[in-house]
Amino acid sequence: MSIERTLERAIQDAKSGRLAAAIAAVRTVLRLQPRNADAMQILGLFLSQGGQQDQAVAQLARAVELAPRVAGYRNNLGNALVSAGRHSEAVDQYRMAIELDPAYHRAHLGLALALLPLRDSDAAIAACRAGLALRPDWPEMAMCAAAAYEAGDRMDEAVEFLEAQVARNPGHEPLRSRYLFSLNYITRDADRVALAHRAHGSAVPRAAARRAMRAADADRPLQFGILSGDLRTHSVAYFAEAILATKPARDRITCFATGISVPDDPIAQRLRSMADDWVDCAMMDDAALDRTIREAGIDVLVELSGHSSGGRLSALDAKPAPVIATAIGYPNTTGHPAVDVRIVDSITDPPGRESLCTERLVRIDPCFLCYRPPEGAPAPQMPDPGAHVRFGSFNLTSKVSDATLALWSGAMAAVPEAHLTVKSLSMGDASARARLLERMSRAGIPAERVETVPYTATVDDHLALYRKVHVALDTTPYNGTTTTCEALWMGVPVVAVAGDRHAARVGMSILAAAGLPELVAADAECFVRIAAGLARDRARLGELRSGLRDRLRASVLLDQSGYGARIFGALRQEWVRWCAGPATP
Repeated sequence: MSIERTLERAIQDAKSGRLAAAIAAVRTVLRLQPRNADAMQILGLFLSQGGQQDQAVAQLARAVELAPRVAGYRNNLGNALVSAGRHSEAVDQYRMAIELDPAYHRAHLGLALALLPLRDSDAAIAACRAGLALRPDWPEMAMCAAAAYEAGDRMDEAVEFLEAQVARNPGHEPLRSRYLFSLNYITRDADRVALAHRAHGSAVPRAAARRAMRAADADRPLQFGILSGDLRTHSVAYFAEAILATKPARDRITCFATGISVPDDPIAQRLRSMADDWVDCAMMDDAALDRTIREAGIDVLVELSGHSSGGRLSALDAKPAPVIATAIGYPNTTGHPAVDVRIVDSITDPPGRESLCTERLVRIDPCFLCYRPPEGAPAPQMPDPGAHVRFGSFNLTSKVSDATLALWSGAMAAVPEAHLTVKSLSMGDASARARLLERMSRAGIPAERVETVPYTATVDDHLALYRKVHVALDTTPYNGTTTTCEALWMGVPVVAVAGDRHAARVGMSILAAAGLPELVAADAECFVRIAAGLARDRARLGELRSGLRDRLRASVLLDQSGYGARIFGALRQEWVRWCAGPATP
């Protein structure tokens, strides 16, 4: 077989999920032709996708040494450096590629993606605009621009930009998906948001749909699948673990991990050890992922990402499992016609609100979540007795809508001596921080009463910051989830307001499951009253700080066995329902 044919075959193997065979084939080529820069490029790509980032960078750097004036080689090296977390070096490579070839549009995309982790959203937006000027009809760059707007907490601009881009490229599924995800952050009528999700479903190619054929035996052991890009140290994993931990003994679970492999991630290792089978799917295209799910014989597939990053709803177009459910990871309907059911509870999705969803709602009361606290979390500790009363929010500041600022401003006005700590990744971005402080000032929260905290190096450092906070304030219409559970685990009460959609009622569900329904406000006036009352009741705060962790251990929120019985009972019932139906669509 020729060298060219060998490389083509390796690329096809990688796309089909046979990454190890692809890597071996390209290594063989390089043993025969050690200065084949194209082979180095391909091997670097494969190694990066397989999580071997340092080796990928080494291969691609060798190619750049052989051909330093090839813009594409520098671009690919930049991509590998981004995957290795070496973003400043990647920026240098992309800028050099642009200098070599100003019309090389892909380098502008890489530059924007490298600037985002460096917390320079304004520069990332400028890079996106330069790329779109070269290639206006470019959905991938449009998605990157949206990410840059979101990283700078410019959510209204992100939605406006995405609406225009979706109108321009209505058939581009990832672009539509990004748009839907962004809608959760802004204050827009819930029915209108639901309509946008339904419109997405109508664009899915229904002609390709076919039901996976499985033996319709209602009582036999089942093959469950979990599909997620977040089976690692990530918010979703703190709730997904309860599913793996409570699987019925006679059934099996296969995890389909669509995120880039992180071999040393402790949560990924723990989840992998709990699964019966684990398939790394990051390199697979939709057809290969569909085929892999079918070949695994999955009866009930539970997807945990929806339209969030790492989601692979497009791989479900042809319905690779008889029953497909969505749960945990996305705070809205998916709109996807292949997704049969959505796991919720009667608080997040009260009866009568079915019109907001395309899936059939399955309520696993009392709570659709089960939290698994981080191991070795620092002990709860009250702030210094002489410290100012301090409110806090550790949610992404992209969730800080004008409605949220109105709630917070009311609480701050009711407790004039109070300070506010806001922790979010975007607070490391000077422009995003300035915009937030300016918005707060307009809402009546003076900048001198606000402390902003960016990224912390470890989970323990993050949790230890709660020792400065007396009362946590939730966001709306997109509530916190993991952050709410973390605050409670650290003994900090969280005040939430009941909203009109799932994303705006998750805090209500968590607080009810934790045995703290009195912290849920019916309206803004009630929110201020609860927050101010807590802030002034040091005895109550001390009681919560010392006793809340034990209360959580005994609560529904941490009851894994009860949760497992509810969710697997519901999923088994969905299987029974499928078995009772027709064998063909």
